[in-house]
Amino acid sequence: MTKRTVRQNRLYIAAVLYLLILGAAAVAAPWISPHNPVEQDLEARLQPPGKGHLLGTDNFGRDNFSRIIYGSRSALLVGIISVSIAVSVGMVIGLWAGLVRGMTESTLMLIMDSILSFPTILLAITVVSFLGYGLTQVMIALGIIYSPVFARLVRAETLSIKTEEYVEAARALGTPWLTIIFRHIIPNLLGKVVVQCSITFALSVVAEASLSYLGLGTQPPTPSWGLLLKDARNYLIQAPWLAVYPGIILAFTVLAFNILGDTLSERINPRLSRNR
Repeated sequence: MTKRTVRQNRLYIAAVLYLLILGAAAVAAPWISPHNPVEQDLEARLQPPGKGHLLGTDNFGRDNFSRIIYGSRSALLVGIISVSIAVSVGMVIGLWAGLVRGMTESTLMLIMDSILSFPTILLAITVVSFLGYGLTQVMIALGIIYSPVFARLVRAETLSIKTEEYVEAARALGTPWLTIIFRHIIPNLLGKVVVQCSITFALSVVAEASLSYLGLGTQPPTPSWGLLLKDARNYLIQAPWLAVYPGIILAFTVLAFNILGDTLSERINPRLSRNR
């Protein structure tokens, strides 16, 4: 095992541990948060990190540590739901296009390419503005926006897998297409779909924070990392901890998902690591 492999394995383990801790903190937020995340205490406003408030307080005296913990709920919930929507829609469209071909394939892929041609945040703002502001609307919007990525991936893998000998043999034996899809095609493309899920999850977390920062996502007083950064912009000199800690958590979360995706990608396709 090379030094690079050892280092990569350590990063992978660290990323998984971080995500497990983050997920556990999000689930157990009501029990581990030292303060109510929305309770105001104007006498304790803008207190620096200390004994009473581990990561300080904001301009309304709310505990920053508690708000970051509760903010992880919004981030992870958006990631889970939006990725689930994107995978469900993308796999159906991708399988349909890959198996049917012809005019149907061209039309479906044209629609997917049209969605991909727009910048993600701009399209998200448009969809959220149409659906209305809030966390539910953000999850639906991101699920729709990221579905073309999965559709293109699943279509490409379906076109490759359906020409394999074991699929041709199943067809020659008269096996129904539905059985072939669930027994041969889907199991063989799930690995790459899982890798894409980890990458898309990270993108969803950033998109949710961006939309909340713009006032289109999570609405006050519900904590969100994007809202925390938005509230901190007027106090960057007076109270820098308001922006530093949510920013670090957001950056580490995205980094952890990217490490997870890269590692899974190399383990599924070892040639990637040999070509580097």
